Amino acid sequence: MRWTCVCLATLVAALLPSGLVQADTPRQVLVLYENNRLLPANVEADRGLNRVIAGLGRPVEVSAEFLDYPRFGGETYVRTISTYLREKYQTHPPAVVVAGGNGALEFLLRNRQALFPGAPLVHMGIDESFLAGLKLPGDVYGVPVRYDPAATVAQALRWHPRATRLVVVTGAAAPDRELDNALRQELAPFKGRLSRIEYWTGLATPELLERVASLGADSLIFTPGYFMDGAGKTFTPREAVTKIAEVAPVPVYGPYNTFIGTGVVGGRVPIFEAMGEMAGRIVNQLLEGRAVATLGLPAVMPTKLSVDWRQIKRWGIKESDVPGDAIVQFKSPGLWDQYRYQALGMLAIVILQSMLVAILLIERRRRRMAELAVDKHRFELAHASRLAVAGELTASIAHEINQPLGAILSNVAAASLILESGAMQPEELRQILEDIRRDDVRASDVIRQLRKLFEKHEVERTVVDLNEAAVEMAIVLRAEAKRRRVDLVVREASGDVSVVGDRIQIQQVLINLVLNAMDAVADQREGHRIVTVTVMMVDDTASVEISDTGHGIGEEDRAKLFDSFFSTKPTGIGLGLSIVRTLVESHGGKVWAENRPGGGAVFHVELPAAKRIRRLEVA
Repeated sequence: MRWTCVCLATLVAALLPSGLVQADTPRQVLVLYENNRLLPANVEADRGLNRVIAGLGRPVEVSAEFLDYPRFGGETYVRTISTYLREKYQTHPPAVVVAGGNGALEFLLRNRQALFPGAPLVHMGIDESFLAGLKLPGDVYGVPVRYDPAATVAQALRWHPRATRLVVVTGAAAPDRELDNALRQELAPFKGRLSRIEYWTGLATPELLERVASLGADSLIFTPGYFMDGAGKTFTPREAVTKIAEVAPVPVYGPYNTFIGTGVVGGRVPIFEAMGEMAGRIVNQLLEGRAVATLGLPAVMPTKLSVDWRQIKRWGIKESDVPGDAIVQFKSPGLWDQYRYQALGMLAIVILQSMLVAILLIERRRRRMAELAVDKHRFELAHASRLAVAGELTASIAHEINQPLGAILSNVAAASLILESGAMQPEELRQILEDIRRDDVRASDVIRQLRKLFEKHEVERTVVDLNEAAVEMAIVLRAEAKRRRVDLVVREASGDVSVVGDRIQIQQVLINLVLNAMDAVADQREGHRIVTVTVMMVDDTASVEISDTGHGIGEEDRAKLFDSFFSTKPTGIGLGLSIVRTLVESHGGKVWAENRPGGGAVFHVELPAAKRIRRLEVA
């Protein structure tokens, strides 16, 4: 089977036109950088290069390798890297090779034939002075870079005319020494303008920072950073410049745009991302098989004055002295400069909104009045519902009160007989008095709970313990449950189950649901009429479940169970469950019903726990 698939693939490749077979095969582009992958210049150049190549419109795979100069070097290292690159890309040779930096170009020119013969070479970020001593083959393309430290120093002297001393800081690595030699030549013309030009080369970083910190106000610093200090410790140039700028009491300038943000003022610099974009244009031209000459490449990468606005302000440079074509970073534009047209538009909108706000305030007042009227009607409806419940429970309530009253009369009669007999029986009298007190408290509890439930009161938001609310509900309905021969079971939750709401309205919800549940089990035989009220806390939600052992809810009734004026009872008016839903939702909760797996129905009431509300208020 495997052999058949291979043969079929070979046959298809042979029959299809060659262009179609190769169209889906990505072209390989290898980018070899001189330094390590974290060097900011490499990061910016790589971003520009990949962005342009990605817009080619055909599959291209870009691979990046890093020589990691100057940390590593020597002939053995070069041979090792050469072997690695040759074996890695032997089966997928690059169509184009890009050299990022002087060292990478030198490496490729020396080893190109052994590594990637026939692949055109594009150079990126190569110094113009480095290319001056080379005779490049005809298939090597690119735009050289001319760093302009003299222009940077000239600009610095225009901004700081009182400066008389220039300190140039370089390092101890081979690239650092090459830069030092180049800077000595390029900055030589300033000897007549400045009283002193000092070159601090290859110092250990602690000594260097100590000397920098002691510079006087007449000094300026120019530095390209360094890869290695005099103690042999390695850095990226950006890291080195950051340390210098942190302690420098005078302005610091540099030749690279990647130094912006380290504490340097800036400099006239080529842009590394633009170098990557230029190399990407050349790569695309080669991949498309077009002549590079048609691109009209410049002789050298252009430079721009790039500055850090925070340092401009720090060193007292006037905004008017900053050229209009300068690249200014970290400047917070004023509202008018950044949003001029938006501000004009917003002004027109504000005027229009002022008119709309006046209209909306009037409408808001009308709406508020309407909401108050609705709340009043809802309050009155809830009160009327409680009074209706009172009428329904009249017989049970009378029985619940008569029982302790009758017991009190019996106990009083017994006490009278004992007293009339003249026998001193203090223990029996004490027991009779205790029974009278207990029965009085029982009757008083019933009356107090009923008074709270049925009196007209304003809505009060307080912390309500659902366990207590369930127990108080059971006190009110205990006699009704006995009258109907219903087992009313209350299962309290362990721990705090508090909510924020109106105690009477919460009790009304429970009473309505329990009475409905009693109605649902009315036609069950005695002993199977069970209504269970379960209080629980789940996460930050307090809930109550009222379950019954009735016949359950019909599927056709479930969706409209809580609608106003809908009832499954022959004599019901359909407001009980509607009022329940209104009261629960006014407390930020929800209520729903479902059938129990073992028969009967269960009503769920969920309310936000008081501790959750307190957390939200604090947050």
